Amino acid sequence: MPFYVSPEQSMKDKADYARKGIARGRSAVVLRYDGGILLVADNMSRTLHKISELYDRIAFAAVGRYNEFENLRQAGVKFADVRGYAYDRRDVNGRMLANAYAQTLGAVFSESSKPWEVEIVVAEVGETADSDQIYRVTFDGSVVDERDFVAMGGSADRVSATLKEHFDKDASLAGALAAAMHALAHENGEQRGLEASSLEVAVLDRAREHRKFRRIQGERLNRLVEEGRTAENSADGGEDGGDS
Repeated sequence: MPFYVSPEQSMKDKADYARKGIARGRSAVVLRYDGGILLVADNMSRTLHKISELYDRIAFAAVGRYNEFENLRQAGVKFADVRGYAYDRRDVNGRMLANAYAQTLGAVFSESSKPWEVEIVVAEVGETADSDQIYRVTFDGSVVDERDFVAMGGSADRVSATLKEHFDKDASLAGALAAAMHALAHENGEQRGLEASSLEVAVLDRAREHRKFRRIQGERLNRLVEEGRTAENSADGGEDGGDS
């Protein structure tokens, strides 16, 4: 005898399934700084990227099941390339890509028995800070237009709350990276050590010509991490000195 499951229960079960899958991975954050948009992911792998370039001034960040969000990344790159070639490179924007991803994920969630266990962000750096765009797209195709920062992953609420306390849209790159690391270090409710070797970091640099995306790694990443820690320690020391 066929087993009946109401549409409401089916959707709830699929949503719970997707959330559990996403929660198994480490979080990622995307935030504004004084020179553009910073993307940081807790990622030990040097070859399986959570952060990538989509187009000239547009970047992609994701958490969840790698093979699923890699399919989305590749589809986004092809979509942007075809659009830019057929019309004009300036016609390709973050909102368009976020809507395309939302349609794909929404269709999979509604029509497939298994939803994709992914959550993504499409970020576009503008000519000015006011024209920056950060879109969060969830596993069911929902799109949220974020203004200053966004956290993704199983502990997104906790990471976001910590990041909110330290976020400054006018911070330097080192300061923004320090805030991101501080938030990711509190992912599981207790502070843990984060090193440069466990981070995947990239920026959309507003001052760069043409292609704005740039990975930060190696010695440059080490210097930025140290700069951020030095500034943080100096600030803590200043506060302590004021209380004495």
